[in-house]
Amino acid sequence: MQRLLALAFVVALVAACDTKKQPPVAAHSPLADSADQVMYGLRFNLTNGGIARAMLHSDTAYFFDDNTRIELEKVNTTFFTTTGAKDAVLTSRRGTYNSRTSNMIARKDVLVVSEDGRRLTTSELIYNQQRNEISSDSAFVMTEPNRQISGIGFRSDPNMNNIRILKGASGIARGVTTQTAPAPATVPAPAQQPPTSVPRPAVPKP
Repeated sequence: MQRLLALAFVVALVAACDTKKQPPVAAHSPLADSADQVMYGLRFNLTNGGIARAMLHSDTAYFFDDNTRIELEKVNTTFFTTTGAKDAVLTSRRGTYNSRTSNMIARKDVLVVSEDGRRLTTSELIYNQQRNEISSDSAFVMTEPNRQISGIGFRSDPNMNNIRILKGASGIARGVTTQTAPAPATVPAPAQQPPTSVPRPAVPKP
């Protein structure tokens, strides 16, 4: 009986060694079946008036509608100032770029980080290439070193220096104490006393 168990164990061990491990199968996007073209590691400039305002990078890009609409996966967009300095970085899981409207729509886990530390999160964001503007109609949260601002919908430049909240604006300040200086005491001026007339002594006549 022990010999039979040992033999069965050896057979099972050999069978396990002979089994080849199957390579992992990459997830197949349904976009690839209908796309006119598929490109990996897409990278191109977004310009306005001949000035590069952003650099868009995507892990995978699917081209549609005569290559005027591009569906993007794992989006990373770097914004620049008019002098070419890095301004902010946008990342998202999905996105769409339309060359006819010069708009890019970022979707899912959208995050914008400015060079001076502001962070904005939202579910969907539009970048207008011609106006160099980011905007959204969705709920968002913007975090700065000393405060947090939230609302529904906004319009802003990419580095979020000038942001206009559409509705539901609220904010929290961190570590900021607002003090009101006491009003200076008012001391009444002394009442004006009428001049006192002092009689002159009589001078005897000679």
